[in-house]
Amino acid sequence: MINYNGKTFRPVSNTENGETSAETLFNYKQVDNVLTAEYSGGNIKYGHLIGLVDKDGNIEMRYHQVNIKNELMTGICFSRPEILPNGKIRLQENWEWTSGDRSKGQSIIEEQ
Repeated sequence: MINYNGKTFRPVSNTENGETSAETLFNYKQVDNVLTAEYSGGNIKYGHLIGLVDKDGNIEMRYHQVNIKNELMTGICFSRPEILPNGKIRLQENWEWTSGDRSKGQSIIEEQ
């Protein structure tokens, strides 16, 4: 299992209906298979996620955040890891809003 504890991630791409951007920084913590993160930056004032990591490093998570419009947004996300040539982790993410328009999207975040 990949351990994400202490790792920092930044988005490198996101679909237009997403709120994170290259200015958003995610700080991951992991205990056993439980993952948490706090994040902020760009259009996000503050966000938090909680998830479970499986034996292959895949993450199933739930997130909530307050954006710069002072809207509380929530969603679900499934992330699949890829190890880059430099040893850093890239996460391919499929997500869906559970608030707002309930649209779906994809993003990629990379370890810093």
